[in-house]
Amino acid sequence: MADVAFEQSRIASAGGVRRRTSLHNALKRKSTMAFLMTLPLILLILLLVVYPAFYAVHLATLNKSMARFVGFGNFEFLFKRETFWLVVKQSCIFAISAVFFKALIGFIVAHFVHNVPAKGQRKWRGMLLVPWVIPPAMSTLAWLWLFDPSYSAFNYTLSAFGIGPIPWTGDAGWARFSVILVNIWYGAPFFMIMYLAALKSVPEQLYEAAAIDGANWWQRIWYVTLPMMRNIIAITALFSLIVTFANFDIVRILTSGGPLDHTHIFATWAFRVGIEGSDIPLGASVSLFMVPILAVAAIFILRDVTKRGNEA
Repeated sequence: MADVAFEQSRIASAGGVRRRTSLHNALKRKSTMAFLMTLPLILLILLLVVYPAFYAVHLATLNKSMARFVGFGNFEFLFKRETFWLVVKQSCIFAISAVFFKALIGFIVAHFVHNVPAKGQRKWRGMLLVPWVIPPAMSTLAWLWLFDPSYSAFNYTLSAFGIGPIPWTGDAGWARFSVILVNIWYGAPFFMIMYLAALKSVPEQLYEAAAIDGANWWQRIWYVTLPMMRNIIAITALFSLIVTFANFDIVRILTSGGPLDHTHIFATWAFRVGIEGSDIPLGASVSLFMVPILAVAAIFILRDVTKRGNEA
């Protein structure tokens, strides 16, 4: 009996050693360590992104009192409302035009800073990043004063040239222009800093070879700079498109969706019908409508990026 007990103890001890060894080897693997180090971030994303997303889908299937399942009833109700399609149109105009001009201005300013001598680049980068660093709500309040119908600094300046006054936030067209302008002012520095980093990664030998072949400055940009920056341009534009579609503070503070709902975008109108209108399921349905639009844009852009990566 003593021999049997001793043998069982030895086997158990050997099993424990093997388990400790296997655990030690697992912890030594880079993949395991990488997973453990990113686990807090994964849990944070699950808690703050994935769970709210699925909960929003659940809310969109309930009635106003959130007591009865209605399926796609909220979406059917939205599709019959003229205001909803006005919001879809305005959101697309707002996002696409703002991203286009942010990319264009960021590209131009990045070239300007790139050609500044190295000693002065830090100063220019710091100054040009100020609009992006300031909280959007705070900077939008300053723009609201500039657009004020009674004491507008813009109208005061234009009056010196015999122009105006312009109803910046009182007319549908000018209000739409105003919110797009503020979004461009806020977001263009992000494009600038991303494109500046991409420009610094373009080999100078390519420009020298193009110059030897007789290419002018425009041809060097078209045939050298843009092909080398395509992936950065695409990813930056996609990221900005997602953020711009979900923009809330600029429109909310500047126009509150007016006049006559002509500057509402998905986020502000979802807040209007969901929080202010006490219909949270309908507000969730409005916000979820961004998903298919952004999914199509993401698939289109990322497919092009992947295709170019495979060709390279």
